[in-house]
Amino acid sequence: MKFDQHTLVLLVRPPDAPELTPEEADALQDAHLAFRADLRDQGYLLGGGPLIDQDDERLRGISVMSVDPATARGLCAADPAVRAGRLAVQVMTWMVPAGNVHFEAVPAPRSMREVESD
Repeated sequence: MKFDQHTLVLLVRPPDAPELTPEEADALQDAHLAFRADLRDQGYLLGGGPLIDQDDERLRGISVMSVDPATARGLCAADPAVRAGRLAVQVMTWMVPAGNVHFEAVPAPRSMREVESD
């Protein structure tokens, strides 16, 4: 059987994440979303979003990227939430049977205002 390989990035809240005021957290979240939308627009991010109902609350989000793991690490290191220490990344290769998973080019939200307007 043939397999497709995708780079999977888990966004994780580190135990030493800085405490932020609500205003700081909102601004950082908007910067994070805009950064992820830019990755999507540039073709690096195939799909992704927040996690809910997870057993481990440290797991905050997931991304499937079109680049190799080393490149994904480099790109994700520039995420404002990662630079601020609010999120950390775990990068891995996800193997699925060839042709099993497809991603559509849909716009990604650039701010919480866009998320809340839906």
